[in-house]
Amino acid sequence: MAKQSSFSMPTTNLFGAGAIQETGVRLKGAGAKKVLLVTDEGLFNLGLADKIADIIKAENIEVEIFPKAEPNPTDQNVAEGVEAFKAANCDSLVSLGGGSSHDAAKGIGIVASNGGTIHDYEGVDKSEHPMVPLVAINTTAGTASEMTKFTIITDVARHVKMAIVDKHVTPFVSINDPELMYGLPPALTAATGLDALTHAVEAYVSVDANPLTDSAAEKVFELIPKYLPRAYANGQDAEAREMMVYAQFLGGMAFNNAGLGYVHAIAHQMGGFYNLPHGVCNALLLPYVCKFNLVGREERFAKIAHYLGENIEGLSTLEAAEKAIERIERLAADLGIPEGFAELGAKEEDIPTLAANAMKDVTAATNPRRARVEQIEEIIRQSM
Repeated sequence: MAKQSSFSMPTTNLFGAGAIQETGVRLKGAGAKKVLLVTDEGLFNLGLADKIADIIKAENIEVEIFPKAEPNPTDQNVAEGVEAFKAANCDSLVSLGGGSSHDAAKGIGIVASNGGTIHDYEGVDKSEHPMVPLVAINTTAGTASEMTKFTIITDVARHVKMAIVDKHVTPFVSINDPELMYGLPPALTAATGLDALTHAVEAYVSVDANPLTDSAAEKVFELIPKYLPRAYANGQDAEAREMMVYAQFLGGMAFNNAGLGYVHAIAHQMGGFYNLPHGVCNALLLPYVCKFNLVGREERFAKIAHYLGENIEGLSTLEAAEKAIERIERLAADLGIPEGFAELGAKEEDIPTLAANAMKDVTAATNPRRARVEQIEEIIRQSM
């Protein structure tokens, strides 16, 4: 009997230069009266939050700015945001930034609408009520958090990233305006771009992949090798920035519905334990998890090699599959990704704890090959 599939994403998704001008109109259509605008300190200091606030205010909607979204947002960060939301009597949310701002806003929204603490929603579909309307304005091309049902929040006490996968945290509008991304530094461009590639790879080999998610992932494989190096080399390359917007969004479409795997399951632990950038963690782990997943997925990886632009004519399926991993490794090297976790402060003695926590991560469920904890430990060791 064929397995049932579903496909979910925000109701409305806006793309292109100037798309941010729609923010207020979309909120007004949802009945918003007062918005909590969640962003990070950097974007606030640049004046971008005020710019968005002015667009919203033009529709006679009040705005309270919460410029405290942290990199790798924490449970404490979310709790503070919930207090700000309630104190200002807000009825809706806007997130402005990359994955951290979106995840913080989603966490605030789900707790504000359902009560309790963010810890209550770790896992899959734990909430009962839809959250307040959220418009997610993206400023990076990587996480796709602006359009997914995934929220990643660090539990400070446990040093663990909680994966919250819940249909109710999906924003009702996502906005990807490439003009907001022109100023991204090369290192952030690389990390977020390889995050998008990881989404596509993990979704493509996932046990829950289907023709819809495959078509999205395959386009990601075509776009990223062409446009990510260009965006990395010249952040003002308008075409490269626009195409990376589509690549990261397509990656989100793929993993939002097919799930992820051991790259993210482990990356969540590395990021939560050492407070490391999520995209860098994914980039370091991706080749090693791909090698582990080759067994039983050779044909899928051979297809990835083809879509990445590798010449696989005359090669065996396994040889072609290995070409995909080699291409991923070259791309990471070209984009200046660190050589291993050790140089980022990771320690050998922490590996058993990291591996044990990775085994419990919800994203591990759709990995195509089952691992023992010792095998997860070995993957982390290889990436050190």
